Order: sequence, then C-alpha cells, then structure tokens
Amino acid sequence: MKKKLSEIEKMLLLSTAFTLVLVGTRYLVTNENVYLFYPWNLFLAMVPLFFSRQLKQHKKFNFKAGVLLACWLLFFPNAPYLLTDLLHYQERPPVPYWFDLLISASGAWNGVALGFVSLMQTERFLARHLKIKWRNPATVALIVLCSYGIFLGRFLRFNSWDIVTNPGGLIHVTISHFFQPWQHQQFWVFTFSLAAFLCIIYFTIKKLPGMIKTL
Repeated sequence: MKKKLSEIEKMLLLSTAFTLVLVGTRYLVTNENVYLFYPWNLFLAMVPLFFSRQLKQHKKFNFKAGVLLACWLLFFPNAPYLLTDLLHYQERPPVPYWFDLLISASGAWNGVALGFVSLMQTERFLARHLKIKWRNPATVALIVLCSYGIFLGRFLRFNSWDIVTNPGGLIHVTISHFFQPWQHQQFWVFTFSLAAFLCIIYFTIKKLPGMIKTL
C-alpha cells in the first residue's frame, strides 16, 4: 500500500517545482545552461527524504532500519548542499538579476527544507531509542556530520557514492583532516561555522509551532 503524501511533502514538491519552472523558463528563453545543475541537485536533495520517510515507520532498530539510517546519513548532506549553490549566482545580462537571484534563493530554500524535514523524520525514529537528554546532542552531531559532507562535496568534489567507488580517497582525506588539523584550517572553520548556522535554522524552525500557538 502506497503511503499518501503529507501536507508538508506536498508543499515541498510545490516549492521544488517552482524552482524547476524558473530554471526551465530561463533555459527556454536564453538557451544558456548555467543553472541546469539544479534539477539533478534537487533530485539528490530529495533522496534523504525518501529514506527518512521509510525510516520513521520502523519502531524497532533492526538491520533494515540500520541500513535506512546509514543511507539517509550518506545522502543527507546533498540537501543543505544547495545553500552553497548560491556561489554560482552572478548577474548575467540580459536576464534580470532578480530572476537569477530568485532561482538561487529558492534552490537554497528547497535544500534546507528538504533536508530538515528528513532530519525531523529521522529524529522521530531516533526518539524511540534515545533518552531525552541525548536527542538534541545527537541532532547536533548529525548536523555537524552533514556540514562535513557539504565541505567534502563543495570544495573537494566528493560525491555520496564515492564511499563505494572511491573509498580509499575518501578515507585518506578524512584521516588527514582529523590527524593533521593544522593543515586543514579551512575545513574546521567551514564545518563548524556552517553547522552552527544550520543548527540555528533547524532549532528555530522547531520552535515555530509553539510560537504560533501563543499568537
């Protein structure tokens, strides 16, 4: 039996479609492919949502749940990664600057939204197996790992599937980051700065329902 889409999932699809329509319109009018990476990046951003959607249905931490959790964590950075696609934004006349800004901003929003909804669904599963005092620290740890994954993808050009196709290169880089930290200051600063930013956004979003009830 297929699971029906929730209201938030419907909104995520609508928001993603909005970005894709903007990208498609721009390409049809200009025949420029500068933003044609968005469809693929948005698809990758949806992958962790797929795994977390399956994961939240599991009440026990069995082998299948462990595989789903590992797959979710592997692809989770692909969602907030879209924030870094803002680096591609620049004025490209004759396209109005606001149009390209809207593409970049909506893409970034979709990445954050898709990633954080998947994180909330994963939290729902983990809440069944963690004591209350460990839930927020676990969430922060997941966001830090996500930020590290974004660094690997944006600056070192690793992909999620490199854990299978290039495990040696990935392990070598990771060991170097942790055992020679003084040679990788950019890694440490970027990872923890981005993690702090994402944590602020995430925990703010989680507070919104309570604020709405007080209005």
